[in-house]
Amino acid sequence: MLAWLKTHPFPVEAFFEHSLVLTFAVPQAELQALLPAPLVADTFAEGRGFLAVALVQTRHLRPKGFPAALGQAFFLIGYRAFVRYPSPTGKRLRGLYILRSETDKKRMTWLGNLFTHYQYHTVDIAQQHRAGRLHIESLQANFHVTLAPPASEVALPPHSPFATWAEARRFAGPLPFTFSADARAGRMLIVEGVREHWQPQPVAVESYRVGFFEQLGFSQLHLANAFVVRDIPYSWKKGRTEQWQS
Repeated sequence: MLAWLKTHPFPVEAFFEHSLVLTFAVPQAELQALLPAPLVADTFAEGRGFLAVALVQTRHLRPKGFPAALGQAFFLIGYRAFVRYPSPTGKRLRGLYILRSETDKKRMTWLGNLFTHYQYHTVDIAQQHRAGRLHIESLQANFHVTLAPPASEVALPPHSPFATWAEARRFAGPLPFTFSADARAGRMLIVEGVREHWQPQPVAVESYRVGFFEQLGFSQLHLANAFVVRDIPYSWKKGRTEQWQS
């Protein structure tokens, strides 16, 4: 029964007050070593894979069709890898593989670990707006990020592999699919997200630290882009499972 519950067994909807995503370029081979078969690290430049940390203020998370008043409100820090999945049908789906999830609500940790494989943990999360700057911090997660005040022109980070924001947008998230692999059983769980009016705006990052990514021990970890969106209705379809290996 518990295994069935973790298959995202019903559609879910929520409202994102704001979502900030920071994407990092890492060595492709080092990222591939963290991924379960048959997922493959998604790349842009030769030898570069990509990770992202998403910071999302969420409201009204609930089974689709339920009243919004019954939903959960929480802050999410989600650590993801950009991947491709070569499905048995010949399609090559592009999406995300969840490495870890953190939230400020114990109830959300319990529900997240009951219905998903996204490895939820409860941590402290604080948000502040100071002098036009957004600052988000978690002492327990060894995490912080500070955005520069809004500006008409935003430069790409110094070590970004992208030449333009249009190129960088390909690795801004969210992507259509999220994957959870059961390598022992040869099954892939696929959850498809549905979004509306998703128009991410580039932002400048003044300072950051992502302790979880540092723990993974990459030889290189460079900020590649940062985007923010606000006031977005979002939903996820019921999960579906494919047998990719007999």
